[in-house]
Amino acid sequence: MTDFADLIAGYRRFHDHDYLDHHARWAELAQSQKPRVMVIACADSRTDPATVFDASPGEIFVVRNIANLVPPYEIGGGRHGVSAAIEFAVSQLEVPEIVVMGHGSCGGVSASLSHAFVDKAPGDGAFIANWVNMLDEARDRIVAEHGQGEEATRALELETVRVSIANIRTFPFVAEREAAGKLTLRGAYFAIRDGVLWVMDDTGAFNPVIGSAET
Repeated sequence: MTDFADLIAGYRRFHDHDYLDHHARWAELAQSQKPRVMVIACADSRTDPATVFDASPGEIFVVRNIANLVPPYEIGGGRHGVSAAIEFAVSQLEVPEIVVMGHGSCGGVSASLSHAFVDKAPGDGAFIANWVNMLDEARDRIVAEHGQGEEATRALELETVRVSIANIRTFPFVAEREAAGKLTLRGAYFAIRDGVLWVMDDTGAFNPVIGSAET
């Protein structure tokens, strides 16, 4: 797929097959949505959560941005797209789970590690630098321990998930629902190179999903 004409061709295939073949499902979705999970993922074109989780329309409520980051709870200071999405998912859709999914080969993580866009002008990287600076504390700690190589990159890619989950917990309405057992926060990491999904446990460690759907 290379340009908008290809997108239109893809739409025609979708309309003539999936939409018509599952018309009853689409008619149901036209009335309301009741997703089971909110997924916060990176905007990277290689890591579409619906593809990774083989999810059907209406199953997951997705927010994507650079490096799957969630800012801490704050009021004022500008627009809050991620915060608004979390609020909508939790208070309006009442999703029982939120999953933050990081991924391998993340450009946002590379920008954080390299500080390549620090002091750049808008249009040259200023917005990117101002966004990924949420990782600065984790970045400095990881660089001190691992340097700037592949090990540091992987460590910071995983840390994006932990940082975002910690920031989600600063939202009072999230903390309230989690404490009441109405909301569960989970972490995941998709390794593009080998296609393995890693899931974060209660200790903050990541473990690979073993086996296939047939086992």
